[in-house]
Amino acid sequence: MQQENKQDVTPSRFVSALTKNTLALILAGGRGSRLHSLTDWRAKPAVPFGGKFRIIDFPLSNCMNSGVRRVGVVTQYKAHSLIQHIQRGWSFLRGEFNEFVELLPAQQRIEEEWYKGTADAVFQNLDILRGLNPEYVLILAGDHIYKMDYGQMLADHVRNKADMTVACINVPVAEAKAFGVVGADAEGRIVQFREKPENPDTIPGDPTQSFASMGIYVFNASFLYEQLIRDADDPNSNHDFGQNLIPYLISRYRVYAHKFADSCVGTGMSEPYWRDVGTIDAYWEANMELTKVVPDLNMYDKEWPIWTHQEQLPPAKFVFDQDDRRGYAVDSLVSGGCIISGTPVKRSLLFSDVRVHSYGLIEDSVILPKCVVGRYVTLKRVVLDKGCNIPDGMQIGVDPEEDRKRFYVSEKGITLVTPEMLGQNLHYSR
Repeated sequence: MQQENKQDVTPSRFVSALTKNTLALILAGGRGSRLHSLTDWRAKPAVPFGGKFRIIDFPLSNCMNSGVRRVGVVTQYKAHSLIQHIQRGWSFLRGEFNEFVELLPAQQRIEEEWYKGTADAVFQNLDILRGLNPEYVLILAGDHIYKMDYGQMLADHVRNKADMTVACINVPVAEAKAFGVVGADAEGRIVQFREKPENPDTIPGDPTQSFASMGIYVFNASFLYEQLIRDADDPNSNHDFGQNLIPYLISRYRVYAHKFADSCVGTGMSEPYWRDVGTIDAYWEANMELTKVVPDLNMYDKEWPIWTHQEQLPPAKFVFDQDDRRGYAVDSLVSGGCIISGTPVKRSLLFSDVRVHSYGLIEDSVILPKCVVGRYVTLKRVVLDKGCNIPDGMQIGVDPEEDRKRFYVSEKGITLVTPEMLGQNLHYSR
């Protein structure tokens, strides 16, 4: 309800003028090492999610739906599949209207070094930013799942006459040590910022929650350039927004917090939907949430669609209807090109081109594209990476100790399986 009220009082023409004069930079160069072997051959933003998407589709879709139609995607770590996905799925904008999604790979444009931190990744593309001449620069992480109207954040930034605005969300205090924890006054101005503190501060009146940065920033463009140059000249800096720029700026300039609750889109929840799927457990849980009757993330929202590369695939197919050989799926998402042959699939996500043979059982599992599951196979609480070929009779997720001999088993008992763990080689991009 907060979002609807705010949109009612913010003239759409005002917001559209702001988004038109904004350049978004999506920082998509990180590996995401906590996802273990799932990011051995791809950057975290390229990891598939939700049955047919990749993680980066969410911030990109937020940009399109918000009216921010000039976007640069900053890449570095094993970016081939990410670049391929963006070229195939995000080339529909019209250059003659000054709209684009451009790839900005690490090119050592300013210094003969790779990106040293989030701020340095922007600094090394400073000549490109200046050439595009935006009034505002929107910095986004490429590895979170959420739906957000960036226009509302830009409107807040302008109303507050801010130099920088940081999007913030309430997180459980037990999880806050993984974030930048923010302290703001009654007007929303940030007066304290601690990056990944061991003992996070809590929200006044609620000892269970902390106010945390989402890694989403709005800058006045000229101010950003000035600060990036200053930071680049500081030999003691790690050249990171959270570690260096924000702590330096809050005591010297107008830095404000924007509440995500004011710009989140279409969740219908008491708490705004935002997921950092940075671990195997978090990744599995976020995908499993989508199998609920009413999922917390609404992917069926035509007012705020999630865009992606659409493969040309036949419909999913379910075959055999015998008592001991019935192919069906319940409380599950099944994508195009899948064939479920004589095996029940329960509370699971099957990405495109998955083949499931007969006499098995699949429960509570996430199966990425182009996997083949043999006969008499049992999969429980499993994540199969793209291209896995599971031999007949294999049982995964039944005996954790046995699984640990070949696969990765998470703290919460989720088993990750990759082709390499199965002794198989892939001949196509992840």
